[in-house]
Amino acid sequence: MQAFTQLTGLVAPLDRVNVDTDQIIPKQFLKTIKRTGLRDGLFFDWRKRKDGSPDPEFFLNQARYQGATILLTRDNFGCGSSREHAPWALLDQGFRCVIAPSFADIFYNNCFQNGILPVVLKGDEVLSLLSEAAGTMGYTLTVDLGQQTVTTPRGTVYRFEIDPFRKDCLYRGLDSIGLTLQHGAAITAYEQRRKAETPWLFADLR
Repeated sequence: MQAFTQLTGLVAPLDRVNVDTDQIIPKQFLKTIKRTGLRDGLFFDWRKRKDGSPDPEFFLNQARYQGATILLTRDNFGCGSSREHAPWALLDQGFRCVIAPSFADIFYNNCFQNGILPVVLKGDEVLSLLSEAAGTMGYTLTVDLGQQTVTTPRGTVYRFEIDPFRKDCLYRGLDSIGLTLQHGAAITAYEQRRKAETPWLFADLR
């Protein structure tokens, strides 16, 4: 998993509340277990008109937001089903950080397991950022995980809270598998000891 330390990136605003995971990545795109190739399904129903053509009003279809790495959105982002494809699709699109007043718990946890930093700011702070992002071409923010800050181009600094364990794992690029592999030597030693103490458990019964 890619570590997250500090990011200065283009901001894309999604001014909608209660965005659920079926809206983030609809069910027809859940057939794969790969973490790549999902960007075409991201917000699919919102990106397309009824005739299948791109909706020019949706931010992902606008040139000014191409290459955005920070998604700015509203309350309860990621609600609904627990599909991990949601953060996969966001990451495949290039988003490394999502800023909102609140997140659904499962989606929030899945972000950390996939190298995305979910930042919780106050509602009025997010509204201010949404207004600035919508009204400013090339609007960027700097998100510093170490300092737990979001800094605007004008120098306004917003601070966010984060669980120390999750912060450390994301800062070092460690998901659950990475954490387990850190104890590889101890696991190998245990397996060898168990084989010596209880060889019948490891006998080939074929």
